[in-house]
Amino acid sequence: MTLIQTQAPLPEFQVDLPRPDITPWIVGNTGIAGFTTLDSDRPGPHVAVLCLTHGNEFAGAIVVDELLRAQFKPLRGRLSLGFVNLTAFARFDPKHPTASRFIDEDLNRVWDDAILKGPRRSIELDRAREIRPFIETADILVDLHSMLWASEPLILCGTSARGKALAMALETPTLVIADKGHVNGRRLIDYARFIDPRGSAAACLVEAGQHWETRTVDTMRASVAGLLRHFGMTAGADAPLPPSPATVGACSAPRFAQVTAAVTAVTSQFTFVQAYHGGDVIAARNTLIAMDGDIEIRTPYDNCLLVMPSLRPSRGHTAVRLARFET
Repeated sequence: MTLIQTQAPLPEFQVDLPRPDITPWIVGNTGIAGFTTLDSDRPGPHVAVLCLTHGNEFAGAIVVDELLRAQFKPLRGRLSLGFVNLTAFARFDPKHPTASRFIDEDLNRVWDDAILKGPRRSIELDRAREIRPFIETADILVDLHSMLWASEPLILCGTSARGKALAMALETPTLVIADKGHVNGRRLIDYARFIDPRGSAAACLVEAGQHWETRTVDTMRASVAGLLRHFGMTAGADAPLPPSPATVGACSAPRFAQVTAAVTAVTSQFTFVQAYHGGDVIAARNTLIAMDGDIEIRTPYDNCLLVMPSLRPSRGHTAVRLARFET
């Protein structure tokens, strides 16, 4: 059996998307750089769509830029659009496209009250603290992301029933995954406001496809259009961002899966037995899928869904999540 050595250098990734010019939106109108609120002047929820939580994932920024350039105005409530990690995005270099995910630390692993209120400083943590008051005002939040490795598009809804309901309402992507996140830090969708059982706010994270691919932008357009329709912010001919015929999974029936285990690499020799694709389903229980040093990683049940396998996992980071489909 041949193993894929995960400590080899990353392959070269092709950047097929033009980097969007978001200069007109840096000032914004909220007092927070990169954040703009579009108000209908009518009652309704405060819906937030964020992008660039990771500085090299700019497919979402293309969609948000399109909405702003179209001067979209919601029919009800408020729609806020935010470019999150401006510093990392400013350093994006298509010759080294993986280098600007963040500057000091992952901005999507700091959303814990103890960290946000603690003394530690970093570029990303300072930015999280800056936008936190805004996050506290959002009733609905959708965080737009893309993926480094090949994978079926999906929506992560965290652990709350509200997050699951929101994810299902978007309609695209049609694969919804419930999970507890990562051992090395809380994501924005895991922030207390969105998971408090006494609250009403909801959040989910769209993983629309691989970075820098046109169809990833198509999927994000469909996700945002579905969000706006669901909350009555647009209707009929006024609908922005119509789904492209190329949108991945746009006509598929929705599916829901629950993550039962997040496999974290505990050694620097984590290796998969083959180059798995996110969304692969392993038919038989107890199938060997990876080795972590001398530790065997096997599927715990039949029809095990592999969620976003990372073919180059670093020690202490999530290598793959294992999920079971539910009806």
